[in-house]
Amino acid sequence: MTGRVTQSLPPAARARIAEAIGAAERATAGEIVVMVSARTGYYRSAILLAALVAALVLPWPLILLTGWSAASIALAQALVVLVVLVATLNKTVRLRLVPRRVTRARAREAAQRAFWERGLSRTRGRTGVLIHLALAEHHAEIVADEGILNAVGPDAWNAAITALLAALRRGEPEAGLIAAVQAVGAILAATCPPGSDDVDELPNRVIVSE
Repeated sequence: MTGRVTQSLPPAARARIAEAIGAAERATAGEIVVMVSARTGYYRSAILLAALVAALVLPWPLILLTGWSAASIALAQALVVLVVLVATLNKTVRLRLVPRRVTRARAREAAQRAFWERGLSRTRGRTGVLIHLALAEHHAEIVADEGILNAVGPDAWNAAITALLAALRRGEPEAGLIAAVQAVGAILAATCPPGSDDVDELPNRVIVSE
């Protein structure tokens, strides 16, 4: 699924996700933040590389199989570069030209950066958890602070991510995010129950990035 986040998650859907966050946090001292990004990069360098490779490869079959002049081959190279650049104006085409490992790494970096920028590392018990969904990259990431990482193994997070991505493939981002919030909430409730002086340190609203 690609496109604008506000189209994928209208205000009513974001409100329901925020309600799910509030319900999950009532059973734990942990803090859950949900962030949804339309994409985590433009991948301009990858597109320029694809255009360059196409331009460098094209002359060889033309030299071997045709009698084209050098000027004609140079013109063909320029046209190929232009076609690649115009085609990649479409986000779907652009992402198909970018290796999956690159988009996955970019989405992971964006989630880590958002974790620090959004203040999840500054909760009292270091119990912040970020659920980050990159729509264009079809990638989900859960970033947990050290107070949680020491108590929870990776399998628990992987199950929540797998379910979220399955919902995204079905075109159900809202249902997937609510299920992920509930799964993370259950993990936090088991590892860091609320104390008598527990307060809600971070807003429950869904953070969207176009």
